[in-house]
Order: sequence, then structure tokens, then C-alpha cells
Amino acid sequence: MEIVLSIAGSDPSGGAGIQQDIKVISALGGYASAVITALTVQNTMGVQSVTAVEPSVVEAQIHAVLTDLDVKAVKIGQIPNIGVAKVIVSELMYLRSEAGRSVPVIYDPIMMSSSGHQFMDSECVAYVAENLFPLCTLVTPNLPEAEMLAGTELTDVFTIKSAGTELVKKYGTAFLIKGGHASGSEMTDTLFTSEGGTFRFTFQKVESRNLHGTGCTLSSAIATYMAQGCSLPQSTGMAKRFVYDAITRSVNLNIGHGHGPLQVF
Repeated sequence: MEIVLSIAGSDPSGGAGIQQDIKVISALGGYASAVITALTVQNTMGVQSVTAVEPSVVEAQIHAVLTDLDVKAVKIGQIPNIGVAKVIVSELMYLRSEAGRSVPVIYDPIMMSSSGHQFMDSECVAYVAENLFPLCTLVTPNLPEAEMLAGTELTDVFTIKSAGTELVKKYGTAFLIKGGHASGSEMTDTLFTSEGGTFRFTFQKVESRNLHGTGCTLSSAIATYMAQGCSLPQSTGMAKRFVYDAITRSVNLNIGHGHGPLQVF
């Protein structure tokens, strides 16, 4: 049972964040350890508030896990401020240098919602891009986040390919640009690897109100598969199938009055 560390925010409704990460890792046969970066007040109808955990407490949580457990992969989600970002970078550098362990790091950059709400201020975004991205194995922005990082509108396969190639070159890590916010009956995610490879994963869109935590589910699944020894393209393909199946299973779920969760079991 390989250990996966999730560093993310808490969702009390259980559909996203740490709660969903633990479920996904467990469903795929991994052992989930968890560090909480923020306490959100939210349910299926939306987020009411976010309270960041003190950076020193986040640092202590991560260090406690890394100095005891043989972590095989790290998934990072919500980073509420630059203080928390700095301690995550510091602990990942500790893992590589002092602990001498190089493990896959999957980062789901919760920077911007599909409606355009920015969760990180510009200072934090700049710090994360400059200092955290290069420590990651994979960064998984949605289309609005990828547009913000690339500084251009992504409207088709050609602009996405150009942006993905430039992001890999700039930050030295792989990017998975998620296409769930694009129009049309299909959803295509495009993986750009640091070795120059491009992989496209296409599935039919499923009409459902239960899509809460899809990004958390995908990144946690990729991290778990990589912890179990699969390559990045393999892990991404299997994680995409896992998410698609979870969405399909969730169509008729009736949990909450808004956007319900995915059924990962």
C-alpha cells in the first residue's frame, strides 16, 4: 500500500479538497496522508469563506509526515496565500535534498474558477509559478488558469498546443491543460511532458449536476497511480478513465441541493 500525501484545503461537505483526495487515494488502493492548508466554509451550493491555516502549522504538518512516512507521491491542491506557498516549497526542497527522496509531485493549481473568480492574489500566483512549478512533476490547470498563466486566450487545439509547449519550456515541468470548460460534446485534456511529448485524452461529456471536486479527483488519482509505479502518461490516462467512470456513476446521486460530488467507489 503506497503512501500518497495530499496537501490541500478542507471541504466540510466532503466533495472536494482533502476529503475527496482521501477517498480517491483509498479507492485506488493507496494509503492517504493529509495536510490541511485552509478551512473552507462550503457545501454543494458554493464557498462562503476560506480561513488559511497558519504557515508554521502547515509546515509542521508536512514535516511530521515526511520525517516518518515513506511518501511515494505528493498531491497539492489549495494554497491560500504566499506564506503557505513558501513553506510548501521549503518542505519539497527538504524532501529532495536532505531526505534524498525524489517523488512525483502533482499540483492542481486552484488559482481561478471557470466564472473568473481568482482564488490567489497576483503576488502568490507569481511566487508559485516561479518557485513551486519547477519542483512539480505535473501541473494541471483548467482552461481559465492556463489562459492566465500563458497570457493568451485558448480557443482551439492549436492555441492550446502553443501555450502548453511554452509553459513546459518556461517552467521545466509537465502540464495537463484540462478542457472541461470548453464548449462542445467532448472534453479533451492535453498532456505536455517535459520530454516534449503530447498526449490527448478525449471523453464524451456527461450531463450531470454532480461535478463537484472533479479536479481534486483527477490530480489525486494521477498521484496515486504514479506512487504505484505507473508512468506519467499512463497515470494520466488511467486517472481520466477513473474520473469519467466516477462522473457516470454519480449522475443520479442526490447529495445536497447544488453541485453534488463524484462517486469514486
